[in-house]
Amino acid sequence: MDTPEEPLEIAKGVYWVGVIDWNLRDFHGYETPRGGTYNAYLIVDEKITLIDTVKASFADEMIERISRIVDPAKIDYIVANHVEMDHSSALPRILEVAPNARIFATERGKTGLNEYYAESGCSGWNFETVKTGDELNTGKRTLMFIEAVMLHWPDSMQTYLKEDNILFSNDAFGQHIATSKRFDDQVEDVMEDAAIYFANILTPFSSRILKHLETVGKLGLQIDMIAPSHGVIWRSDPQRIIDAYAKWASGASEQKVLVIYDSMWGSTEMMAKAIAEGVRASGTDVGLFHLRKNDWSMLIKELMECRVFALGCPTMHNGMFFTMGGFLTYLKGLRPKDKKVSFFGSYGWGGGAIRQMEEALKNTKMEFVEDPYKVKFRPEKQDLEGCRQLGIKLGEIARS
Repeated sequence: MDTPEEPLEIAKGVYWVGVIDWNLRDFHGYETPRGGTYNAYLIVDEKITLIDTVKASFADEMIERISRIVDPAKIDYIVANHVEMDHSSALPRILEVAPNARIFATERGKTGLNEYYAESGCSGWNFETVKTGDELNTGKRTLMFIEAVMLHWPDSMQTYLKEDNILFSNDAFGQHIATSKRFDDQVEDVMEDAAIYFANILTPFSSRILKHLETVGKLGLQIDMIAPSHGVIWRSDPQRIIDAYAKWASGASEQKVLVIYDSMWGSTEMMAKAIAEGVRASGTDVGLFHLRKNDWSMLIKELMECRVFALGCPTMHNGMFFTMGGFLTYLKGLRPKDKKVSFFGSYGWGGGAIRQMEEALKNTKMEFVEDPYKVKFRPEKQDLEGCRQLGIKLGEIARS
């Protein structure tokens, strides 16, 4: 069995030489309880090509892995699909051992790398800029470059190995999983991880994704394998993750309602449970999530797949509870499509939470449905019945 310490040949002369970050638990605010990987790929041909690098702290591990295949000093070309540090920050180190390598990047990629590594001697790096359709011959193989602007940075691109029908997709089609397995058919729940990844990383760029998929379709590429920069490689049926991206990017959703809340002394929680009961009574699927007891990254994935959600929190210091404020800031930045939202909450001597929740989302394209439901102090029987009726209405909206 292959171990994570060994490079892995994924096609004849094409190797995974990335690293596994077993202890990754936070990726710029996106929780990663299963760890992650930084994938890099080596193509051994007349010209030896490295596609992407890894996070700087893992640079020597990547170089050691490459050295088990070839002398790293013999690397001729480095393809920099993306400037972000988890893929590029090992560049200075690899160029110490392969100083004559030429770097291929988009024009924005070259600019970004020069800005990031101005103090690392990048002025002496040998760049060649490329655009969609440009090709690079490595001997018996041909690489074609495909710009992927704003998937998810302006500099992003993908690289297609024509003879082997492999798409090196960079951040698209990835997942955050730490595993010694390298392929999708070896890992359970990989589509779930891919959905969580999409929801938290790529949702804001959904319209761009649809256009990019159209561009790739027009190129007429046969894709037998997709090798992303995070997670496992898609080999069993690459079309299924392409189709999933088209579905997620289009905003397709299920007949489901989420009730997302936080509570101080239990009043808002009582309301949340009554709303969820109303949704169930309407015959609609429902999810009930406490903000301090659930992974926000998972919540975003659940929210991507539902049609309607309700947000509830108590008033604190004349405004919304701090966890709701943080969650809405995170949610607003992701800009989910075609969502309907309702608000509820409890208060004591003064309100304000619902007003602030509405204010936080008013400039999004989310549709506010049903009047907000407010309760002073602890909800009584009639208040809980009102919450239940709200849940029934939200369930009906989700099915309409």
